[in-house]
Amino acid sequence: MVGCFTFAGQIVAQGSTDKWNLQRCVEYAAKNNISVKQADIQARLAALEVERTKLSQYPSASANTNLGTQFGRSIDPTTNLFTTTQLLFQQVNLNVNATVFNWGALKADRQVAGFNAQAAIADIERITNDVSLSIATFFLQVVAAKQQIAIAEVQVGQTQSQLGFTRKRVEAGALPELSAAEIEAQLARDSTSLVSANATFQQAVIQLKAAINLDMSVSFDVEIPAVDNIPLQPLGELDPAFLYQLALNNQPAQKVSDLRIKSAEASIKRARSAFYPTISAFGGLGSNFANAATTITGANVIGTRPTTNFVTVNNQNYQVFQPDIQLTSSKRNFFQMWSGWGGQLEQNFRQNFGLNVQIPIFNAGSAKLGYERSKLNLRTAQVSRQQADLTLQQNIYQAHTNAMAAIQRFHASDKSVEASQKAYDYARKRFEAGLSNTLDLITNQNNLLRAKLDRLNNQFDYIFRIKLLEFYKGQGIKL
Repeated sequence: MVGCFTFAGQIVAQGSTDKWNLQRCVEYAAKNNISVKQADIQARLAALEVERTKLSQYPSASANTNLGTQFGRSIDPTTNLFTTTQLLFQQVNLNVNATVFNWGALKADRQVAGFNAQAAIADIERITNDVSLSIATFFLQVVAAKQQIAIAEVQVGQTQSQLGFTRKRVEAGALPELSAAEIEAQLARDSTSLVSANATFQQAVIQLKAAINLDMSVSFDVEIPAVDNIPLQPLGELDPAFLYQLALNNQPAQKVSDLRIKSAEASIKRARSAFYPTISAFGGLGSNFANAATTITGANVIGTRPTTNFVTVNNQNYQVFQPDIQLTSSKRNFFQMWSGWGGQLEQNFRQNFGLNVQIPIFNAGSAKLGYERSKLNLRTAQVSRQQADLTLQQNIYQAHTNAMAAIQRFHASDKSVEASQKAYDYARKRFEAGLSNTLDLITNQNNLLRAKLDRLNNQFDYIFRIKLLEFYKGQGIKL
């Protein structure tokens, strides 16, 4: 969690190079790390699913209309009779559907989506924590490399001072030229160590910039904290059993596992609802319009023809004649074909409503298999939580064991530096007094350098181990 990573010191600018402390590195990585971005996208998708399940409980409504023309033998949509006349037609419909009862399926869907959304947010926190720990490691490597440069520079300075002193004694005839040559060789080795320390520092900076996803061309300089002033909680206050109980409640990985279990439990309820009927209500409004492409403009009687019918008048039968009528028609233009549109829609207006009951009888076992699958998913989530807890416990106890070993190594290396410093001081004084040779001086000087480097490495290892335990305690990492 980014909020729990607080660090002393302010970001300052020196010249044209920005100063980056650990807090700034972590905050930048939280915004730009690829894994964090991917987790944020997944959280947004989960939030959209929550919104979808909320809206699904409301009725759905849809409207549609179609407009076209038909030819040949077809059914007039306004009379429902067959016709061979070309027609312009339009249909207008409005439909509403609403779920009345579905045995808690909609509620279970909302619960599943809600728990998944919370788990996605907690997963962002988990990934951010992992990224922050990784960046803290790289940051401490940069600080350690910077300290190694300082040690190497001191070593070069001491060797240069010894070389000047030795040169004077060689010129005075008190020491052979070999003594100066040996110290010159030592100076060359110390200079090489300084170059290597600078290269190691630059490599550590590159790794840190890559970890926070910062462009390599960006000006970058690390704000080095005072190592001796970094607050460290006593190891005796970081009991692993106590830390484990705290971590069960404050670590985001455990929160994610708990929410996945709750989601799986709600999924079982959702799967169980598939065994029962679903009741829904529906309703609709609609109307039709149709007009022929031609219209009758007149009629002429051109003759008559007999029929088989008769009428009786005064006991006399008369045959009925049928007139032959010739109709005249004209083709309507597009605007004329819409004549009577409003009246037809009003006359053909219709309504419907009712209930729909969907009863599952046989669905190839999909409901049963879905229910069994949901129960296995719950078991999987529970086993994953057990594995996460076990991994967390192992990590805490391993971190505590490593911290104990680190503090012992640091105290031992501290004593080693103290003893090596005394040995070097004695060797330097004996050398300056002409009581020892150059080899003894160089040997003691190299021993002191190795002791200081070992102490530095052990010190930063101890700092990181303690900070890791403080992190499990919920205090974050403070420098």
